[in-house]
Amino acid sequence: MKTKDFFYDLPKELIAQTPVYPRDSSRLLVFDRNTREITHKHFYDIIEYLDEGDLLVCNDSRVLPTRIFGVKSETGARVEFLLLRQISGNRWETLCKPGKKAREGARFSFGDGLLSAVVAEVREDGNRVVDFECDENFFAVLDKIGKMPLPPYITEELKDQERYQTVYSHELGSAAAPTAGLHFTEELMDRIREKGVKIAYVTLHVGLGTFRPVKVDDVTKHKMHSEHYEVPAETARLIQETKKNGGRVIAVGTTSCRTLESVATEHGEIIPCDGFTDIFIYPGYKFKVLDGLITNFHLPESTLIMLVSAFAGYENTMNVYKEAVKEKYRFFSFGDCMCIL
Repeated sequence: MKTKDFFYDLPKELIAQTPVYPRDSSRLLVFDRNTREITHKHFYDIIEYLDEGDLLVCNDSRVLPTRIFGVKSETGARVEFLLLRQISGNRWETLCKPGKKAREGARFSFGDGLLSAVVAEVREDGNRVVDFECDENFFAVLDKIGKMPLPPYITEELKDQERYQTVYSHELGSAAAPTAGLHFTEELMDRIREKGVKIAYVTLHVGLGTFRPVKVDDVTKHKMHSEHYEVPAETARLIQETKKNGGRVIAVGTTSCRTLESVATEHGEIIPCDGFTDIFIYPGYKFKVLDGLITNFHLPESTLIMLVSAFAGYENTMNVYKEAVKEKYRFFSFGDCMCIL
């Protein structure tokens, strides 16, 4: 398939700039893969489509506020750092703006001296390896001075940083939110459990590569970024139990989906494990675990819309997206949601 096959026209005004309140008041498009029926609901109606014995699998990764602003120690020139990946300890792969100020050996200060940094290496791709120093816990300092690394299509400032975290976020490590989970409230999750639907968790730390465009014409030539995942023993047990009892395993988000399918592909079943995955799911892929998917509306020509197309069917997905545009759904990270069953 060609990358251009996954293009659709999206008016700029449909790109959500702010989250809705309350979280579960966002709109929900439900697509039935058997009947191809489309139903328009709100997210709090999701409970109508879940049955006793089903299992929701959520990604409990928590976004790090890795966008920091500071000054060059020698000149006082303003800089912006975006922490991309922890290499070891307080050494990080970092994107620096403006790059010309961040040469090897350059020193910087952030948060009025709470955090200092020195550039250890300039890589070929322009990213920097940076060593940070602070008196407090590094992540506690980030919480104080850092901003959320919002996607480039969100131009408005986020007033409440917790709105870019799921209510069940726990494991620090993501550079972007697993956004399908942003629609859940604690109250809704309680109601879901009361119906006899179980909830399990995996961890996949989302990298900024999730926003990387597909630059090749042939989809199969695209190389995915690698992300770290973990499947706890309790989650593996619940998945095995659900399958055995005839229940459905429904992934909340493409990150949960990729985690489960990666483990099943490597091990032949879901087992407790951790590792790195660069699985690329596009039409033609045979799903090994998933029975349902809850996901947001994704960018044209992205690997995420390709994954959705693999699960719902290519023509079905493109028709659903046309319908969502026509009905003026809100798109991307802070946008509305769809449920595919």
